[in-house]
Amino acid sequence: MKVLVPEPVSEEGLKILHQHAEVDFKPKLTPEELISIIGDYEALVVRSQTKVTAEVIKAGKKLQVVGRAGVGVDNIDVDEATKCGIIVVNAPTGNTISAAEHTIALMLALARHIPQANVSLKSGKWRRSDFMGTEIRNKTLGLVGLGKVGAEVARRALGLEMKLIAYDPFISADQARNLQVELVPLKQLLKEADFISLHTH
Repeated sequence: MKVLVPEPVSEEGLKILHQHAEVDFKPKLTPEELISIIGDYEALVVRSQTKVTAEVIKAGKKLQVVGRAGVGVDNIDVDEATKCGIIVVNAPTGNTISAAEHTIALMLALARHIPQANVSLKSGKWRRSDFMGTEIRNKTLGLVGLGKVGAEVARRALGLEMKLIAYDPFISADQARNLQVELVPLKQLLKEADFISLHTH
């Protein structure tokens, strides 16, 4: 099988692909270049930059699968691929932990005024008292969406001794309780939360 990879992906991922297929790594193809060569490949692996349009799919006469090394498939014409019998796959949990950790990092940066303090310090000023911020311990974190990422944020926030509330009409009370999260109506969450994090897709 011949696989085209038109965007940077991890070295580890490329090594695994090389064990099972002939892989051509050709970053920075223009849309026209992609259309002109895609007919030689059975598989295409993209990230978010490459647009897998109807034209690309129609030109991919041998194409059997389009893989998205990431969560969304908004850059792939899934309807056209389906019409042509091409399977579209993604990696829905690929960045779950990274997204959850980033959420916690942003919350801490917000609570402690880290970006503002950094700019102040780099300009040669030491104004520590202006950027004291607040502790997040015992604060209420409101999660709008308690799916994969929201649940991982909840697990980490518990370790920071936060109170957790969430709004998610698709999660059962038992699932929330297992995460030590109280399900509440959205209006209540907006009223009670000290911090609010959105995890909807």
